[in-house]
Amino acid sequence: MHMKLYRILILLVAFTLPSCKKGFLELAPISDTNSVNFYRNAEDMLNAVNAAYASLQFNGMYNLSMYAIGETMSDNTEILDAQSGIDISQIDAFTTLSNNGIASTTWNDHYRGILACNTVIDRIGGVTMDQALKDRFVAEVKFLRGLMYFNLVRIFGDVPLVLTETTDVSSGYTYTRNPAEEVYAQIVKDLQEAKQKLPASYTGTNVGRATSGAATGMLAKVFLTQKKWAEAAAETKEIIDSKMYELLPSYADIFKISNKNNKESLFEVQYKKGGYGLGSPFNNAFAPRLAGAAVTTIGAGSGHNLPTADMDKAYEAGDLRKEASLAQGYTSGGKFVPALFVKKYLDPAPFAGGDSDNNWPVLRYADVLLMRAEALNEVGYVAGGEAFVLLNTIRKRAGLDDKTSQEIPSQAAFRLAVEQERRVELAFENHRWFDLTRTGRAIEVMNAKGFNVQPFRLLLPIPLTQIQINPDRIKQNPGY
Repeated sequence: MHMKLYRILILLVAFTLPSCKKGFLELAPISDTNSVNFYRNAEDMLNAVNAAYASLQFNGMYNLSMYAIGETMSDNTEILDAQSGIDISQIDAFTTLSNNGIASTTWNDHYRGILACNTVIDRIGGVTMDQALKDRFVAEVKFLRGLMYFNLVRIFGDVPLVLTETTDVSSGYTYTRNPAEEVYAQIVKDLQEAKQKLPASYTGTNVGRATSGAATGMLAKVFLTQKKWAEAAAETKEIIDSKMYELLPSYADIFKISNKNNKESLFEVQYKKGGYGLGSPFNNAFAPRLAGAAVTTIGAGSGHNLPTADMDKAYEAGDLRKEASLAQGYTSGGKFVPALFVKKYLDPAPFAGGDSDNNWPVLRYADVLLMRAEALNEVGYVAGGEAFVLLNTIRKRAGLDDKTSQEIPSQAAFRLAVEQERRVELAFENHRWFDLTRTGRAIEVMNAKGFNVQPFRLLLPIPLTQIQINPDRIKQNPGY
């Protein structure tokens, strides 16, 4: 492999493919994606598809970047100790520079994942295998590619739209930033095509792969972001009518390690502890930095994603979700130490520091119900209508009273009620920042809480290295 590939826009390709020998979760490295003669049969293609899933665990995706942006940039969480990392501290304080490591890793790792998806799509046509399985593999990676581009376009705005496998240095210099509308059009296309070919569910070791419900739910979120209310309402109705999903009776049960991929889950990033390099890092990442092993049992905390005092106060009295979501402190040396931290991803028996068993919930049924409530309200406010029923269904599980049209008397009031409900229902699941930006509320909300967010900071800077490599075609976001 030519070494210059590592220095070009979207040609960061050196990563290992996981083997399918022990199933979807039990993965082991066997090769890399650029092996010329690797794609020979169905098993090889399964390994290639698994590589695309494995990329979700990159630091530039769900291991770090997505919570750093989705939560830490918002009013939900914060960094209290600069020793937790200068890059994430910049993001928290809206002082992000163009050489920020998290911004760079987010860009690079998402394009590495997209390359893995493109490799499957481009190579699978030459492999002799069952056509139905071939169709499913393509649908899986189109779902993943759609998800990755959805993340990129929300984080950076206009981004290069790369839809084929990149195999040489020169082609990397041809890409420019496509307008966000073009990127969204491709995301919708990918998700719609994936939806048609993905199964409704899986069994055995395939559980956790993308389903038609996952594609439909992600499509609904994309439409909501585009303010296509009727389309979002239609996609969410399809999920509800399928009766494939339901709210678990107990909110706390959603996040139990013994309850991965439960009936409320549409899609999760899969993790497996045990020294395989596939464990989740959140048990340690979200523990207070000075807590030692008092919270994590093994290894120290990183002090990332610490709930703000404002988040702590956001829950209504009696909301059962609060106890399941965040802790007020920990006990060390027989003394209670007050320190807010996220509880949703605690592993009571981690294998090692940074090697836990918690999955990351990307999309779940409660989100679908709230998206539908929001979309219906935007189509037209109806006092006591279906949107109210959906909102109150979520509140009932939380142990809270119904909201009435007397309390929420208008479309504008319902918008704020849904925003609040999404905040506490989906806390620490990477939704808050993106909710605030898509509704146009980010600057108002954050500045009211003591920040000074300039409009250009609603997007992260294009990594400086990408501009230096290809200055004629890749330009910086305004303001940076």
